[in-house]
Amino acid sequence: MSAEEHTVVVECADSKVPPTRMTRRQKKAIFAGSLGNAVEYLDWGIYASLAPVFASQFFPEGDSTAALLSTLAIFAVGFFVRPLGGLVLGAYADRYGRKKALTLTIGLMSFGGLAIAVCPTYDQIAVFSPLLLLLARLVQAFSAGGEWPSSVSYIIESAAPGRRAFAGSFQQVSTAGGMLLGSLFALAVTSVLNDEQMHAFGWRIAFAVAAALGLIVLWLRVRTQESQHFDNAELSGKPHKPVTTLFAEHKLSMLRVVGITVPGSIIYYLWITSMPGYASTTSGLDLDRALLANSLAVVLFMLLLPFGGILSDRLGRRSTFMFFLIGFALFSWPAYRLLDGGGFWTLLLVEIAGVVLLVGNSANVAAIYAELFPTSVRTTGTGLPYATAVALFGGTAPYFTTWLASIGQQDKIWIYIVASAAIGMVTIMTMPDGAKKGALD
Repeated sequence: MSAEEHTVVVECADSKVPPTRMTRRQKKAIFAGSLGNAVEYLDWGIYASLAPVFASQFFPEGDSTAALLSTLAIFAVGFFVRPLGGLVLGAYADRYGRKKALTLTIGLMSFGGLAIAVCPTYDQIAVFSPLLLLLARLVQAFSAGGEWPSSVSYIIESAAPGRRAFAGSFQQVSTAGGMLLGSLFALAVTSVLNDEQMHAFGWRIAFAVAAALGLIVLWLRVRTQESQHFDNAELSGKPHKPVTTLFAEHKLSMLRVVGITVPGSIIYYLWITSMPGYASTTSGLDLDRALLANSLAVVLFMLLLPFGGILSDRLGRRSTFMFFLIGFALFSWPAYRLLDGGGFWTLLLVEIAGVVLLVGNSANVAAIYAELFPTSVRTTGTGLPYATAVALFGGTAPYFTTWLASIGQQDKIWIYIVASAAIGMVTIMTMPDGAKKGALD
């Protein structure tokens, strides 16, 4: 290893780790680790955006609403397969290495996307068509459950000690970028092709392109090196049992992952994913204008995330995460009051204020999770509780708030947000601040 690739950790009197320059190898690891999340969320974004187009291809003709609901149900089922992926693929990453796990997850993701792109229609193979669609989505969801924690471990272990949150923030940049790219790509395809072409083959092109991008990431990951931290731990292929060790020795850390994830996933899904639909439904704003406001806010969010990571590394995880929690505890009530009958500029203001606060969560979480666990169980310990909490709380948040609005109780949504923030506050105040930690365990 060259001298450039050695990181010197210097402890200050207050025990905080000073930032150090990132080496070329570290930058390449961050890029390779983050890019898979972009492809993952590109796939999910394309599926969600184009579901109304291809739903009729996989279910009997006659009831387009039932076909769309069935297609979205397949989408929702994926959330509950993610914890299994986090458990199985997380254990694989902890035993055989982050690089091997990341090449496997992106390969499975691309395979699932390609399978959807070439899947026969209901007219061709009847009931086997939706079954194949379901199988492809389950494969993608399984791989997504392992992708996120594996990339967290790889990126944070590859980062300089004083730059862990900064490095981890790029994973969230790629996540938001993938979702945005999915929406923009769906918009581009629908703008170029007419309705007949979209139903015939246009939606297949979208999935095929996403699969091809996944293969490019696979090629990139094959060419990267294993994290030096994992290599130094000398764990690869050795007979240790990450799942058994996790439940025997790290139950408190797993609960802390859940406590951190609850407010993060609920608020992220409400602000980034479902806000345009909510604003359009409750205030009568045209959906395309609501989507424009959301897209502008997401772009700002992506630009701010690395700066949030720098602040976390300098000021600490606790203070920057509390900025997110206290901010939403105070802002959620006026935010939803403003949305009531508001127009485009009101929505844009609410979205921008929300994403600024969200930086305190998203720029932090990768570093927070990784610093909770030792190398031998880091990926499993992050993946299982994180995916479970997202499935239970994040995946259901848009449905729950939409239901509240449908029964005229939208003025109570702020209570739901404040309750989730309180869980996060209790969690973060009762755990050590990882920014003060030197080398990872």
